[in-house]
Amino acid sequence: MASPRDFRLLGLLGLCFFQHNLLVLAILNPVDFLALQSIRKALEDLPGSNFFASWDFTSDPCNFAGVYCDSDKVISLNLGDPRAGSPGLSGRIDPAIGKLSSLAELSVVPGRIFGALPQTLSQLKNLRFLAISRNYLSGQIPASLGELRNLRTLDLSFNQLAGEIPRTIGNLPELTNVILGHNRFTGPVPLFLSQTLTRLDLKHNDLSGSIGPDLLPPSLQYLSISWNRFTGPVDRVLTQMNRLNYLDLSKNQFSGPIPGRIFTFPINNLQLQRNQFSGPVQPADQVTIQTVDLSYNRLSGQIPPTFSTVQNLYLNNNRFTGQVPGSFVDQLLAASIQTLYLQHNYLTGIQINPTAEIPLSSSLCLQYNCMVPPVQTPCPLKSGKQKTRPTEQCNEWKG
Repeated sequence: MASPRDFRLLGLLGLCFFQHNLLVLAILNPVDFLALQSIRKALEDLPGSNFFASWDFTSDPCNFAGVYCDSDKVISLNLGDPRAGSPGLSGRIDPAIGKLSSLAELSVVPGRIFGALPQTLSQLKNLRFLAISRNYLSGQIPASLGELRNLRTLDLSFNQLAGEIPRTIGNLPELTNVILGHNRFTGPVPLFLSQTLTRLDLKHNDLSGSIGPDLLPPSLQYLSISWNRFTGPVDRVLTQMNRLNYLDLSKNQFSGPIPGRIFTFPINNLQLQRNQFSGPVQPADQVTIQTVDLSYNRLSGQIPPTFSTVQNLYLNNNRFTGQVPGSFVDQLLAASIQTLYLQHNYLTGIQINPTAEIPLSSSLCLQYNCMVPPVQTPCPLKSGKQKTRPTEQCNEWKG
């Protein structure tokens, strides 16, 4: 049986343990501590994830997985295991997130986070990095996010967000990366005022309207707005973006000419296919872009010899006429050209020996033009089975 002395010792030990925990809890600002508790209650590990295993609120929250502190404030919150293939989290982003007044970085790994973005995010005046991609966020982007004047990266891609992209987002002065692809956004693109914006990714939405010459800053290096419903010309806006190294405008309804100057930009991959671009194409010099896709447009005139230095060239399904320049044959036989798709045009000839051996590493398709292909090469299945365009169509085009 325990003596009174034993009970006194146990009492003293208990008091010391209680005081120790008070000291531990006092390390973090109480407002941040309570905010983390609310955030934790609104989220769960998906089966197979144990991200929250370290979130024991009897210990220092600054040692929790994904929580980073400066002094007594949370400055970075990375929710979920960032390793590839991790199951992620489910639940909602609790409005208490807005209480973390010193938060500069907020990210959530891919998972099943659903619901709307909390309006309280606008209270995070120090936030520079916001990335919640590949989840199930819905609703609209709060216009109040335009109050985050220090925000540099906004990545909400691969969600179910809808409505218009708020004009207030375009007013943010420090933006460098805006990644909103694979959502359900509608309406026009806002005017972006940031002169430090280098990446704009809006692909796979339902955006519409035209892209005026003053809409996007010349600082852009990466521009992807494919799979939308944009219309109108782009020659004026593209000519001023000489820092681009990636451009994808495919699967829209852009029209008018393709400016020749764009082929001199330091681009590795130029995607302009499936639009309504028209007229001749006239690069200013030899094209050094690795991949150029201008297929499924309304381009006409002769094929420029300056394209013969492109490794992968897609000019199919246009209205090109005349002979294929001899420089293409030379580059093709030398295996410098890997893909040359010229099918479904109005081309009248190509100077190539019918016995010439095209390298196995190269693909050439000539079918459905105003000539009988002198060499038989495999073409994509969607090119159809007809080798030559009907004579009446060729005569009509000539006339």
